[in-house]
Amino acid sequence: METSDLTVVIVTLKSEEVIFTCLDSIPSNIKVIVVENSNNKNLKEQLEEKYQNAKCILAGENNGYAVGNNIGLSKVNTKYALILNPDTKLKKDTIHNFFKTTELVPEFWLIGPGNNQVNSEDFDNNGILEVNNLKGFAIFFNLIKFKKIFFDENFFLYFEEIDLCKDLKKRGGKIYLSNKIVIDHLGASSVKKNQNFELEKNRNWHWMWSTFYFHKKHRGFMIALLIISPKIFSSLIKIVFYQIIFNKEKRNIFICRLNGIINSILGKKSWYRPSLD
Repeated sequence: METSDLTVVIVTLKSEEVIFTCLDSIPSNIKVIVVENSNNKNLKEQLEEKYQNAKCILAGENNGYAVGNNIGLSKVNTKYALILNPDTKLKKDTIHNFFKTTELVPEFWLIGPGNNQVNSEDFDNNGILEVNNLKGFAIFFNLIKFKKIFFDENFFLYFEEIDLCKDLKKRGGKIYLSNKIVIDHLGASSVKKNQNFELEKNRNWHWMWSTFYFHKKHRGFMIALLIISPKIFSSLIKIVFYQIIFNKEKRNIFICRLNGIINSILGKKSWYRPSLD
């Protein structure tokens, strides 16, 4: 195992509550690139002072998961890269088991941790399973198989890793899970609790935008429209319902849903951003 062959990439946004736990779990002899989707110079100074193996890139603005990871991956000059969410924590044997898996399936493009994503009996005797998709909280890249662009930067939130996997499978790419690899995904909020409403609106807007865009990209406009149509009608009904019972917050959430759908159908970019100041 050559740890010099690996760089870890982590995209953050106001993630001070979780990023230090994540970095503490990464061996100090492995290069780390943190892409902070803001201009938080204090965080950059703290990270680079505490972790000699880490470099923090300030993206200047919140461009989302896809753009942030593309920025980080474009700076990697090692054979492999591991992208992590900031609310993850590696086990002591995580890196060792990733490298062990590369020896078992050297043809791989992507590897993900087992983490109870599928039934245990589906794995082979080596704990390996070929799959079509991976969850985006932890993905191990064989960079020899890739060109400069990794994720579709039209996505701001949701479907980024599913879209990447689908594109790779079309090109004959091999994607694997290993149940020997375990990474704690803490699921902790990376922002303050009083910002939950803004985040909920943001999630609903982008879930609808990305749903239509993903299906349009891979199945065509009309199929995507058929898939999204029930969401349009249900959103309209719920907007009226919550208006009648004077629930402004719920009404605004479904207005965001509807706006996300409309913007995606009209071919507009995923422009909506939460107010987290």
